[in-house]
Amino acid sequence: MSVAKAAKKKQKSSQGHVTALWQRAGGKKPGGGLTAQGAKSYRDAHPGSKLQTAVTTDPSKLKPGSKDAKRRASFCARMTGMKKKRTSEKNRNDPNAPVNKTLRDWNC
Repeated sequence: MSVAKAAKKKQKSSQGHVTALWQRAGGKKPGGGLTAQGAKSYRDAHPGSKLQTAVTTDPSKLKPGSKDAKRRASFCARMTGMKKKRTSEKNRNDPNAPVNKTLRDWNC
């Protein structure tokens, strides 16, 4: 990566330190989660990370038993369980709560 591209990817915060794209609004989707560029920025900052973006494909269009279908089903099962056990009553029904935005993004 060229120096100009690296400088463009990073931005100084109000305290003067540099923040990565995955920490800023430019690397996040409005509905919750990271964009492809945000995920790449995270992997660059954390070598060895296997972070992937959400499987946003409609479940009916995924081939049953495919890698994406299994990943989506596994994620939905984990997050739905976490929502039931570890979310307050207020956030459970709030459409703007991060857990609900994420579940919507994954089509759970």
